[in-house]
Amino acid sequence: MQICQLDDTESSVPLSPRTSYLLLEIEENPMPAPASAGATELPIDVVSDVVCPWCFIGKRRLEKAIALKPEISVTVRYRPYFLNPWVPRAGISRTEYLITKFGSVDRYKANAQRIVMAARQDGLVYNLDAIARQPNTLDCHRLIRWSGESGDPARMKQRLMELYFTEGADLSDSEVLVGAARDCGMDADQVRQRLAGKEDIDSVSAEAEQARAAGIDGVPCFILGGLFAVSGAQAPEYLADAMERAAAERAKREAAEMAQA
Repeated sequence: MQICQLDDTESSVPLSPRTSYLLLEIEENPMPAPASAGATELPIDVVSDVVCPWCFIGKRRLEKAIALKPEISVTVRYRPYFLNPWVPRAGISRTEYLITKFGSVDRYKANAQRIVMAARQDGLVYNLDAIARQPNTLDCHRLIRWSGESGDPARMKQRLMELYFTEGADLSDSEVLVGAARDCGMDADQVRQRLAGKEDIDSVSAEAEQARAAGIDGVPCFILGGLFAVSGAQAPEYLADAMERAAAERAKREAAEMAQA
């Protein structure tokens, strides 16, 4: 399987050869799976960030891929990644961010039009002019993790990305995050208290760093069954094929283990 990756500049480079190490490490230290997850379900670990436009698009394409393969039961787990770890917790202006990372606002906007079009083709809205603040996403990833306790991490992930890319909300504002939690059925007061504390700051940061240390330097990255890594917002058909191959390989290995038991 060909593996490539696309980041928010849409540059394609080969995955690091260290990625195979990441697969082993993730299998040994998984995020908690939903209580309904069964042994026969194919786990799909999505390493991504809520401010990465290709992650916004990649999530939608993964959902389409899953719909193409209804015979494959899956469990999707969202894992943290910091696209811009240098951005302070309080965030910075979008203008400062674009100049620092891309050289100028106009240069980024000219190159980003293809991303805007790609999002539109998948039914998403990337409103370039609406974004005024560039956030640090640590608290977003904490919130996604907590949403798995009683809610739906996929719904939370989607809401945060829509707030950022479509509505231009400031994700470094804790009240924006509290509002997102409320929208997704979480207890707003409880979330406000948790965000004000230090819960999961170290563990989320460590997991994000683990991904970088293991060789992931472009997102989204989809790890299928702990066997295959597909990086980049690939077409639904491509992802569906990768899912099928991972499910088949996983079943083959499980059958071999049962035969040896």
